Amino acid sequence: MSYTLSIVIPAYNEGPTIHHILNKVKAVKLINGGSKEVIIVNDCSKDNTEESILKYKTENPDLPISYYKHDVNQGKGAALHTGIQKATGDYVIIQDADLEYDPEEFNILLKPVLDGFADVVYGSRFMGGNAHRILFFWHSIGNGWLTMASNMFTNLNLTDMETCYKLFKREMIQSLKLEEKRFGFEPEVTAKISRIPKVRIYEVGISYYGRTYEEGKKIGMKDAFRALYCILKYNLFKK
Repeated sequence: MSYTLSIVIPAYNEGPTIHHILNKVKAVKLINGGSKEVIIVNDCSKDNTEESILKYKTENPDLPISYYKHDVNQGKGAALHTGIQKATGDYVIIQDADLEYDPEEFNILLKPVLDGFADVVYGSRFMGGNAHRILFFWHSIGNGWLTMASNMFTNLNLTDMETCYKLFKREMIQSLKLEEKRFGFEPEVTAKISRIPKVRIYEVGISYYGRTYEEGKKIGMKDAFRALYCILKYNLFKK
């Protein structure tokens, strides 16, 4: 079975480290002979992110990389919108530019889709026996509350709505009109994907190598409040 996985990577001020994640993406051997399409969207970084990406692309011509950039900083969600619409593969997966998620686990998310069971697969940091860095207590509590609130409206039983690792059939994710430009992307896409008739959503356990704020973590308390607002907005006021 031949297929292409589009890997959408939003990047903001990841110049010193983005080559590490690209090396990991390049090293992955996709199951069932899949090929990769890497789409990087630079959200108007202020460091040498663009230079690092272009250098990597030149030095690694065997990894298909499409590069796009925003002229003004718009937020992670906006970068994802750009990348998703540029995707041409059979499936789309979201990959952060940092090292919190391991591309070796693409195949874990791909399997339920390739086996014919799923249309969408979420990678949960809170299920299974995979490695999980111990960091912030209140972040985990907040994540749990946001996931529960989302589940109450969508009638899903996800354990990790806020996870970065989400894999979609391309035509399905491209059919959605997505609006959130920052971290509200997660509850918005979950609300809207859940309303697609007969959609089959699966969840699999993944690893999580979280970063501290000193190491570059960007999400904060105001993003949690925005996520709660988006859960209400995109579930109570359906669009």
